[in-house]
Amino acid sequence: MKYNKYVGKPIRFGLGIVVIAVMIAGCQYNTSESNTDNYYTYTDDYNRTVKVPNNPKRIVSISPAITEVIYALGADDKLVGRTDFCNYPPQVDSVESIGGINNFSIEKLLDLEPDLVLIGSMVNENTVNLMTNAGITLVTVREKDNFEALFDNIEKIGLLCGHHDEAINLNDSLRKKVELITSQIDTSASNKPTVYYVVGYGKGGNFTAGGNTFINDIFEICGLSNIAKDIIGWNYSVEALLEADPDYIIIRREDMATFMNTKPYTYLSAVKQGRVIPIESAYIDLQVPRNVDGLVYIYNSINKKER
Repeated sequence: MKYNKYVGKPIRFGLGIVVIAVMIAGCQYNTSESNTDNYYTYTDDYNRTVKVPNNPKRIVSISPAITEVIYALGADDKLVGRTDFCNYPPQVDSVESIGGINNFSIEKLLDLEPDLVLIGSMVNENTVNLMTNAGITLVTVREKDNFEALFDNIEKIGLLCGHHDEAINLNDSLRKKVELITSQIDTSASNKPTVYYVVGYGKGGNFTAGGNTFINDIFEICGLSNIAKDIIGWNYSVEALLEADPDYIIIRREDMATFMNTKPYTYLSAVKQGRVIPIESAYIDLQVPRNVDGLVYIYNSINKKER
């Protein structure tokens, strides 16, 4: 089964809870200073009140999405640590890795002496609390199930990194690109082209983006109707896919050739008529600024096929 490694997959948190507990007992790590003017209180996405440095100098990101936003804001000079999955942009390879998202090394993280650790959606609340108890200044900025949250998260990360103005400017630029697309959409159209996004397929099951995802919002902004908009989550039956027979299939570029030559997907009209659109997965799988590039790409690709 082809399956998204970032979204929809049941997450197994491999971070050593016992290791963290030992670190808490034997090695309290605290970056706080006596000058409270250098700090402010911030409420994060787990509704935790955190004392955050006004202008952090050493940031560790445990989220590919957050890492990408940090670079987009020009705050990468503050990034001293990342995970193995933080691989965009390419220059992030020069930043020290602390390991995987679910099994990162707490020892490596502490050795980097961060004054701020940023965590996304893939680290559970229990682990967050354990790290907080170890004296680590940690803030969660989680990916959300709606497209508008992208702009909110960019602004949050900008504030936390001391690049709030840059975040506002980035959001303005991204919104203009989106508005250029929406200005061309006929919102009164009743028969919107239908679309299906292949997240997973084959013997292991079929998975797609349901109506409670920001990916569904991207399709709607493009003037498309997601055939899976009525489902919650990611599971979808091949029978439902064949019955709906969407006008367009969107699929990760690396999966396209195999998908188009695998039964029963070969029976789909979109496959027969060449209406399968390959896309770089990170354009819409992670909630990042590149979502807007993905949105523009999808809209333009479909318009070319419609002409």
